[in-house]
Amino acid sequence: MDSKVLALVALLTVAMWSPEADAKPISLVERCWCRSTHNTVPQRSIREIKFLHTPSCPFQVIAKLKNNREVCINPKTKWLQQYLKNAISKIKKKRSK
Repeated sequence: MDSKVLALVALLTVAMWSPEADAKPISLVERCWCRSTHNTVPQRSIREIKFLHTPSCPFQVIAKLKNNREVCINPKTKWLQQYLKNAISKIKKKRSK
């Protein structure tokens, strides 16, 4: 085999295994985590709540349930709005002390 062809094959092999080849396409990175939301999730079954906000996605609320499932909750749900108001008021009280 010609040495130039062998060098080209070696270069292409190295290029395929570079860390950049493992990077996700931009469309997958910018995809919203929550594609659909639940309006009703039993509050007793929630272990923790995470809030996400990215430039390409609206405000997202992700609840981790006691059975380790993660579900997206509609941020406009009344009980969640009240939860957020209570949490913010607790933070404000702690800061004013």
